[in-house]
Amino acid sequence: MKTALITGANKGIGFETAKQMAQLGYFVYLGSRDRSKGLEAINKLENMGISNVELIEIDVTNINSIKQARQDLENKTKALDVLINNAGISGGLHQNISTVDIEDLRKVFETNFFGAVQTTQQFIPLLKKSNVPVVVNVSSELGSLTTHNSTLNPNYKIYDAYSISKTALNAFTVMLANELKSTGFRINSVSPGYTATDLNQFKGTQTVEQGAKSIVKYATLDNDGVTGKFFREEELPW
Repeated sequence: MKTALITGANKGIGFETAKQMAQLGYFVYLGSRDRSKGLEAINKLENMGISNVELIEIDVTNINSIKQARQDLENKTKALDVLINNAGISGGLHQNISTVDIEDLRKVFETNFFGAVQTTQQFIPLLKKSNVPVVVNVSSELGSLTTHNSTLNPNYKIYDAYSISKTALNAFTVMLANELKSTGFRINSVSPGYTATDLNQFKGTQTVEQGAKSIVKYATLDNDGVTGKFFREEELPW
């Protein structure tokens, strides 16, 4: 049975992604910063008849927590097939880059960018033991510089801190995919689209089921799959 670790999986898109991956036959390690909320999520899945799930406590902003999660996972499985860096925060509004508080910007980057980088770094050795290691960085169209330069959508004008953190995450995707290209890794950024979660006060126009679909699609690539790209359902511009 293939294995997957999903950060920030106790709610929202992360939870739905965990459910869909488990239903496809993966053993899913549900990453949650809060143990009690993580256990609630596990219980909810088990009540749906899904038993191939287990909690992993992990705070992606705390390197000691990540290292402990890695040790916990190493004690449970010989290899990790899929890492989905889903944990993220939106930050407060408004986030105009000319006025956004630097500490608020740092806080967004700490989770959305540095959290994903240091989590991936710690789990690469376990991923390398998979036949087809896959990393999905959950990004956003708001991270697309091309779209920022061409859209009149007002949502692109108020989430500058969040947007920049996702642009940086996309750059991490490209750099890591290029570095590990010869090793069989499949590493991509994936946007779930504007999905109704607490990240946007449930204003999104998609359901979590729809939002998780693209993530699952690129989390389940085989050895012929693409790497170093940015997708929703189809490829997105950087």
